[in-house]
Amino acid sequence: MAFELPELGYAYDALEPHIDARTMEIHHGKHHQGYTNNLNNAIAGTDLEGKSINDILTGLDMSNGAVRNNGGGFYNHSLFWSVMSPEDKGYLTGELRDAIEAEFGSVDAFKDAFAKAAATRFGSGWAWLCVHPGGKVEVCSSANQDNPLMNGVDCGGTPILGLDVWEHAYYLNYQNRRPDYIKAFFNVINWNEVERRYAEAK
Repeated sequence: MAFELPELGYAYDALEPHIDARTMEIHHGKHHQGYTNNLNNAIAGTDLEGKSINDILTGLDMSNGAVRNNGGGFYNHSLFWSVMSPEDKGYLTGELRDAIEAEFGSVDAFKDAFAKAAATRFGSGWAWLCVHPGGKVEVCSSANQDNPLMNGVDCGGTPILGLDVWEHAYYLNYQNRRPDYIKAFFNVINWNEVERRYAEAK
């Protein structure tokens, strides 16, 4: 079964003014569609065909550039769309908030750490909030379309929140102002979904 581009669940303009409709349209319909098509082409006729994206990435031979880049691009963007919402976002509460406060001291300190990971990722990449077995959380970043599921990425655990800091994610609206884009992202985080992923992964 070939991978398919996931639906957003909201309109392209639903995240405005924080993320503009044109960026969303290009990002989802062009970039993510491209990763999806290229991933399907890369695994066709191999022993990876028919596996889940999680199984592909956790057991990946990192020298397989086509699957590494496009499998990462497919997974990362699928998570990215799901952890944003225009409404019914909930609040950072419960066990996830407890874990964040235990690790970082406060929610504000977590936000600072996450923003720093996103802002200081040189070139293209992602910032992540990950959870380890038992519930401990970690903030980290990875280059290009790598993610914490992959072997050898200096970033561990299961990602439950990810921010795309490739220029295609923000350049139309924010130009070179990546910190402004990072700040805006906190206005559209779907904490209900992040908490669901935390409970599932811990």
